[in-house]
Amino acid sequence: MHLLIPFAASSSPACQQALESLKLPHLEKLLGRLALTHTDTADEASLTPPHERAHARALGWVAPDGCVPWAARQAAQAGLIQQTPSGADWAWITPCHWHVHADYIVMGNPQTQGLEAPQSQTLLDAMRPFFEEDGITLHYAAPTQWLARGEVFRDLATASLDRVAGRDIDAWRPKTAQAAALRRLQNEMQMLLYTHPLNDERAERGLAPVNSFWVSGTGTLPAGWSAPTQSELVMPEALREAALAGDWAAWVTAWQQLDATECAALLRALDAGHSVQLTLCGERSALTFDAARTGLLKRMMSQFGRQPLSSLRDKL
Repeated sequence: MHLLIPFAASSSPACQQALESLKLPHLEKLLGRLALTHTDTADEASLTPPHERAHARALGWVAPDGCVPWAARQAAQAGLIQQTPSGADWAWITPCHWHVHADYIVMGNPQTQGLEAPQSQTLLDAMRPFFEEDGITLHYAAPTQWLARGEVFRDLATASLDRVAGRDIDAWRPKTAQAAALRRLQNEMQMLLYTHPLNDERAERGLAPVNSFWVSGTGTLPAGWSAPTQSELVMPEALREAALAGDWAAWVTAWQQLDATECAALLRALDAGHSVQLTLCGERSALTFDAARTGLLKRMMSQFGRQPLSSLRDKL
């Protein structure tokens, strides 16, 4: 069993303060019995966040920054990839709200915008002809996730939604010549959606308009890739919404619940003699802990293992 926890810590001062008093008894027991066996660190400005890099590593993937093939993987699992086994030209398209300020634009969190399936399908139908003019085919997958296929996505590095949600989009938008058509298409969709009746309905309900889209999940599947029949990876999303919203009181509550459930289950698996892994992910790093079986690992455990989450914050 491999428990991979995204948003386990943040560099936010409020989060750092919350960590000082956060009590996670099951996690601390796990850290006391497991050893740090792998560290993956990159800059906070990396397009692919640590939890996605750790997930890719668990799948056996090695991909450039911003090119982990999540969309191609989903398309393959949905049976959409036939003639292009590598899935090199797929992406996720996320309908979203951009908060436009005088000098910058902030991406709203798509997961909290209240977009329902019928609304999403209506928007997809309205936007489809414009995408098709640029050689992009859209497939509905979920309210905030469409699958898209087009040559423009081939070898295009894109930023994860978890990097850009709640932030100025300028640092995260692809600025290469290859992405020029997508930037133009985003501008066109802003004009189209500005007067769309669906946004009038959303305004009446006190909801922010859907006024643009985000591209992510681009990348090429490894040669010969096939979906595993079973996965032991558990990746809870409980901390995500609170962390992206900067609601650290809710984040603390979510962590305590996570400790009482998933961390407790991993501890029971360890007690039962099963092979277990624990990966904690922050904004820069992913730390993977494993059972100590050798003298080297025991020495590592003495250095890293017996410490609460607050002691690991500078490493995440």
